[in-house]
Amino acid sequence: MKTDIEIAQEAKLVHIREVAKRLDIEEDDLDFYGKYKAKFSDSLWEKVKDKKDGKLVLVTAINPTPAGEGKTTTTVGLGEAFGRLDKKAVIALREPSLGPCFGIKGGAAGGGYAQVVPMEDLNLHFTGDFHAITSANNLLAAMLDNHIQQGNELGIDTNQVVWKRCVDMNDRVLRNIVVGLGRKVDGVVREDHFIITVASEIMAILCLAENMKDLKERLGRIIVAYSYEGQPVTAKQLNAVGAMAALLKDAIKPNLIQTLEHTPAIVHGGPFANIAHGCNSVRATKTALKLADYVITEAGFGADLGAEKFFDIKCRMSGLKPDAVILVATVRALKYNGGVPKTELGAENLEALKKGIVNLEKHIENVQKFGVPCVVTLNRFVTDTAAELDFVEGFCKERNCDFALSEVWEKGGDGGIDLAKKVMDTLENKESRFELLYDNHLPLMEKIEKVAKEIYGASGVTYDAAAKKAISAIEELGFGDLPVCMAKNQYSLSDDPTKLGRPEDFTINIREVYVSAGAGFVVAITGTVMTMPGLPKKPAAFGIDVNDEGVITGLF
Repeated sequence: MKTDIEIAQEAKLVHIREVAKRLDIEEDDLDFYGKYKAKFSDSLWEKVKDKKDGKLVLVTAINPTPAGEGKTTTTVGLGEAFGRLDKKAVIALREPSLGPCFGIKGGAAGGGYAQVVPMEDLNLHFTGDFHAITSANNLLAAMLDNHIQQGNELGIDTNQVVWKRCVDMNDRVLRNIVVGLGRKVDGVVREDHFIITVASEIMAILCLAENMKDLKERLGRIIVAYSYEGQPVTAKQLNAVGAMAALLKDAIKPNLIQTLEHTPAIVHGGPFANIAHGCNSVRATKTALKLADYVITEAGFGADLGAEKFFDIKCRMSGLKPDAVILVATVRALKYNGGVPKTELGAENLEALKKGIVNLEKHIENVQKFGVPCVVTLNRFVTDTAAELDFVEGFCKERNCDFALSEVWEKGGDGGIDLAKKVMDTLENKESRFELLYDNHLPLMEKIEKVAKEIYGASGVTYDAAAKKAISAIEELGFGDLPVCMAKNQYSLSDDPTKLGRPEDFTINIREVYVSAGAGFVVAITGTVMTMPGLPKKPAAFGIDVNDEGVITGLF
């Protein structure tokens, strides 16, 4: 059996100008990055902004398990299936982070015959967007420390510096560091921290900004520290905005690549959903809606994280309204939720399936809370039995969800035809009555508890003393009307990653709260979730190499 990277390397790519033609994009509206990658020029939006929007379909999933679900694979395969049906469709995805590529999760290009290509480029440096974000983040950090060193005119309290440096790599030893050691000219000694680039507020800002003007305004609102009087100090006050914007000038432009079947794929931005808001850029999604009749986008991890943030943050800020949601699961993952070890998932086990399907049930209920029609799809494995598939289909139909099997990993677009037809039928016959989970004007604690109780199923919320104090300060500063971005582990509906299925009678603990004023949301960190991941004992980097001919191996 061929690996994903072998399939991708054997693919016959067409020049990106030919892919763009499928969306009626002219060459003058593209900035080429070689033959197979391009960015949209600023002129494109002006040409398409008055066109009617296509249908917006969000792909989400149950909580991820070691058994695999295949959310990106489904997204890509569905786009290919629409192409097979001669429909004008485009995929809108996030860019992968180097952290999971070399860590444990792998890349984010899909899999099998439902991939976006060039796969190696996408999973590594791509068009340099993440490097630009990292550089802008760290420029601001350098200007902050330089301001303190050069007399500290703004009266920054070095014990209240909140802006962190970042790097796009899993590196646990950088979580807590000390800077400024050495001579007096080497800076002020203080504790500092690193986060992974995808958790940077600049990543969130890039993904939520409508244009360069909006980007600069958001950058200017970033709070980097607090003064001795307790007042916020911003990037604008440090005169950092112009230089940061210059670094992001090209990164703000969405990228265009293709699937293995040459379906257009707009790939832009990449915040994680467990520690950030988990969606690709507003600019990419809005442009896609003007270019195609069907736009298939995804949100990170399970629906409790990615979909909730897609709705309550991205849609709230941008005015986007999804027309349908696809909820991805596998029989294997549902049995894993029912307590079956990974080594035994290939055997039929209806009792475990019935026990584990409650995880899918909760995600169906959550999607329906937002008023959006839901289609459940199972990525089919050869070990799935007819009895297991029939049980899941019946379970979904009892809950007013359409259902379709997906075989896109094995068959590409052909394996997604049934799913595509089911999605089109849902779009034509079920009206989306999209609504947000909570109102902006609710107090922050009520917003947090709304998500915890209604989406996670928690019985209550507890707060560390520092978190309570931070919430009070944030509201006093006038940021209480912002939505909340919950940072939570992805493996469980609770803040305990070992609690699978549909946990009950649990509380969510909020240990830290801070405002991302530029992005426009308040981050609430639960449990032990980290904004700088670490590498596992045997990272994926062990298996990645490049041969004498320059061919990369081991990426997945």
